[in-house]
Amino acid sequence: MKLIHILIALAGFGLLSGCGKDPNDPGLEYAPQMAHAIAYEPYTQVLDTSSEFYNTINVNPGGQNLRLPASGTIARKHYSGMKKGELAKEIYQYNIPADSLDYAAKVLTNPIPLSPDVIEEGKVLYGRYCQSCHGAGGLGDGKVADKYKGVANLVAKSKTVTEGHIFHVITHGVRRMWPHGSQVNPDERWKIVHFVKSLGNTPQ
Repeated sequence: MKLIHILIALAGFGLLSGCGKDPNDPGLEYAPQMAHAIAYEPYTQVLDTSSEFYNTINVNPGGQNLRLPASGTIARKHYSGMKKGELAKEIYQYNIPADSLDYAAKVLTNPIPLSPDVIEEGKVLYGRYCQSCHGAGGLGDGKVADKYKGVANLVAKSKTVTEGHIFHVITHGVRRMWPHGSQVNPDERWKIVHFVKSLGNTPQ
């Protein structure tokens, strides 16, 4: 019993000694290098001569802290050769505010060429993100629609709205439909748009 009492006393002492009066002292930390990582400005030079990136032009151009992109990453479009109007439209189309549906419907056009393969890809994405509400055929008869009234009939809608309208609604939602911009990337949204527009051309 004495040994147990000693161990309890030591444990209590250890806990109490870990508490200090200094509010800025976090006490004992596990992996402090993760909590207090050193931030490097990307466009500054690597000054540490022992660093593997010091003055290694092939790894870091100019010996900067900025790293080269990881292998396999996809670069954003190069805008330098575009005209001013085209540039503004290309950059702005993914930043149109949620309350500007009418504007988006007029200016947004699908940048992905239409093809059977693209429609098939859009169908797969539609099945993943849209079918539970809108139904497999887009008639607004998905399982969620039984409990969540007001789901749109996309077959009818696709005949009267533009591609930009559909894209904007997927991105920001409308009325009872929730936004899906954080779940579906722009290219995937445009493929879904192609599939939804194809529903209007399919005999029911």
